[in-house]
Order: sequence, then C-alpha cells, then structure tokens
Amino acid sequence: MTSTADRSSAAGQAPGTPPGGPAVWAALRPLVLRLHFYAGILVAPFLLVAAGTGLLYAASFQIEQVVYRHELTAPAGPATLPLSRQIEAARAAQPQGTITAVRPAAEPGHTTRVLMDRPGLPESTRLAVFVDPHTGRVRGQLESYGDVGALPVRAWISNLHRDLHLGEPGGIYSELAAGWLWVVALGGLALWVTRRRREKRRLLLPGRAVRGGRRTLSWHGSVGLWAVPGLLFLSVTGLSVTLGWTAAPSISPQGGGHAAHTGAGGHRAATADVGVDRIARAAADKGLSGPLEIVWPGDPGAPYLVREIDKTAPTRLDQVAVDAATGQVTGELRFADYPLAAKLLRWGVDGHMGLLFGPANQILLAALAIALIILIVLGYRMWWLRRPTRGFGEPYPRGGWRQVHWTVLTPLGLLTAAAGIFVPLMGVSLVLFLVIDALLGLRSRRAARRQDRALQPDAQAGRTW
Repeated sequence: MTSTADRSSAAGQAPGTPPGGPAVWAALRPLVLRLHFYAGILVAPFLLVAAGTGLLYAASFQIEQVVYRHELTAPAGPATLPLSRQIEAARAAQPQGTITAVRPAAEPGHTTRVLMDRPGLPESTRLAVFVDPHTGRVRGQLESYGDVGALPVRAWISNLHRDLHLGEPGGIYSELAAGWLWVVALGGLALWVTRRRREKRRLLLPGRAVRGGRRTLSWHGSVGLWAVPGLLFLSVTGLSVTLGWTAAPSISPQGGGHAAHTGAGGHRAATADVGVDRIARAAADKGLSGPLEIVWPGDPGAPYLVREIDKTAPTRLDQVAVDAATGQVTGELRFADYPLAAKLLRWGVDGHMGLLFGPANQILLAALAIALIILIVLGYRMWWLRRPTRGFGEPYPRGGWRQVHWTVLTPLGLLTAAAGIFVPLMGVSLVLFLVIDALLGLRSRRAARRQDRALQPDAQAGRTW
C-alpha cells in the first residue's frame, strides 16, 4: 500500500548488532518493500479477478430475488396445507426425483422448497420444486446448489468466484489470491504507518496538496489503511473455504449415538414412518423454528434430521434427530454448544459468503471489493509512473535481508515456512519469486561486469602520468 519504488534512505543495522527499536524496522523495510513489489506485480492480477467476481457475487443475492421472484414467492392465503400435502404435489410434478429434504415456507408469501436427487445433476446440486403452501400448486423447478440453496444465477456467479468454472485447476487462482492478500495487506500497512506515523491526518486521509505520483501514493495508502481489517478478514475466511476448513459439528446418522427402539422387544420395522408432519411437530416442540430443513433418512432405520438454517445473526443452527418410527427426538445439537473455534469459523465463513448480516453484509463485501480494485489500479499506476524509460522497473535493492539480525530473521523464516506448509500454493509461489529474483540479480551482475570491462580500456586510454 505504498510505493515500492520509494528509495528513502534507511540506516541499516550491522548483522552482529542486537536488534532494537527503529533499527529493526530500518533493516526489515527493504525486505518488506521488495516483497510488496513482487506480490503487487505478480499476484495482483489474481486479486483483481477475485475482487471483480466477488463484487458480482455480492450483488447476486438481489439478482436472485428479482430473477426467481415467481418461484420464491406465493400469494398469501387463509390457511397453510399440511407439509405432507405440499410434498405430494412436488412428487407428482417430478415423479423421477428422490426426495432428500424439504424446506417449509419460513414466512408468509414464501414458497416451500422440496429438494430432490435426480440422475444427471451436477455434484452438490439438487432439484428444487417450489410449492405454494396455501394451494399446493407447483410454481417452478430449479437446480439448487449446496447447503446455502443458491439458485442457478447465484450458483453460477459463486462458482465463477471460486474457481472460474475450471474445477480444481481454477481453484489455484483463489488460493493464491487468499494466500497472498494478508501478506500484501499487512506489508502495505506497515510501510504506510511507518511513513506517516507523525502525520495522523495524512495517515488516514489522502493529501490534497500533493500531485502526480505522490497523490497516487497518498490515495493508495489511505484507502488501504481503511480497507486492511476487511481484507484480512476476507483472506483468512477465503483460505478457510478454499482449503476446506469449514467442517461443522453435526448429529451422527443414528441421532447422536442413541438408537431408537419401540415395542416390547425393542425392535421396529425398518419401513415404519410416522410422516413428515409429525417429524416437524417434534422439532417444533424442541424449540426449532424456521427457516428449517428436514432431511430424509439416508438408510433404513436412520432418523430424520431437522435443522435450522438461519445463518444471519443471531445465528440459529440448532438441529435434532427424530426417530422415523416413533416421532421421538433421539439426539440434539445446539449451536450454543459448538466449540468457540467452530462458532468463529461458522461466523467467518458466513460473513465471507454475505449471509451473516443480510443485505448490510453484502454491501460491505461490495465496498471491500471496490476498495481492493482501487488499490490494485493505484498500485499499478505508481509502478507505471516510476518505471524507467527502458526495462521493467526495479524494486528496492537486493540484499536487505543481510542487515536483519538473526534473532529477527530466524522466527521470520520459521513463520514463512509455516505459512508455506499450511498454504502450499503460497509457499510454491514464494519460492518462484525467490528464483525469479535470483535470476534477475544474476543477470544484473553479469551486465554490470560487462559494462565495467567495456569502460576499462577507455579509462586506461585517458590516464595521464
């Protein structure tokens, strides 16, 4: 978030001198500048794609409500049909489908969503049949993606943001973007704050009196300062999604380990089923309320799973297992009982996906995406303005790490190695940066030696005695 070509002098610290105070930063600053330069030039295109698709994703919620208004809504009626009747209507409209779950209408004016498996559907996709809860009429059928129930437009945009519709190879871009975003953000923050630490107003707001490259730098730094908390949040939660760190506690298939038994001998027929209406009442008796999803048993003898799916704050994600033969609750899992780490992960991922605070969350995501786009454009503009007339333009001179005392360099190296292990693509790309930097340095040294040899005859010819 500051100009990588800024060559302000910084007093180095001898390698043998213990670190202390400003001297540590004076030694680290060239290293941070160089890393910020390479990450800005080489990783920024991935960040730009992530920001652009993320901006589109933030708008996809409202787009979905407009495009699929007919399927999602139904005229209010005097009475609501039993859930079993609504499911029968969906089954009649789609007899080839196998019902896996149902999401009853959560509010007046909404439709019930009956979810089915059907041959030929993509992975993580189900067919949603939308039923008017008052009349039983089917208002439409659409593919529904994932646990969030994204409909085709939002699902397409979401997959564009996730992997550019390229599958696993496309996921490389999102991991690179999320893995480097926190590095670029923290490095830029350190560079900007240390540059402006005595001028608080110029730290927080762009300078009005400056022009040209300094004005671009001022805007880049100020916008970045305000955006850093959000960018760090997006980086951490984005890595959680791309690396699959999103598993949440759930009830086991046997209802939390408690098997249900009926009859004098404790046995029941595997096909016995009290029906979905009674299952819904049993969940309501345990305090579960809409929006809900009732998941059909996957195996003979397994219970129904009824779970709250309201991911907006305050989060409601309680779930119960209900015995299919007796209608008795055999297991419970309350969101309040989640471990703290699981709660934080849930809130973080839902915030990243625009679900935690509803439209306000989506507006904030859009603002962060726009801020990141502005930062990238301003960063490239600074590099362009400061570029030499020939060549690519150089970052801060090499060798800055030699000025860093080993007591600082060692933990820094260990942290870098740990980050590379947890985020493999980040580690691989960092090694690639180092190789490129070494090759460029080798080329520069060879060019300098050739120039010295070319100048030596001229110097000897002009020597006088």
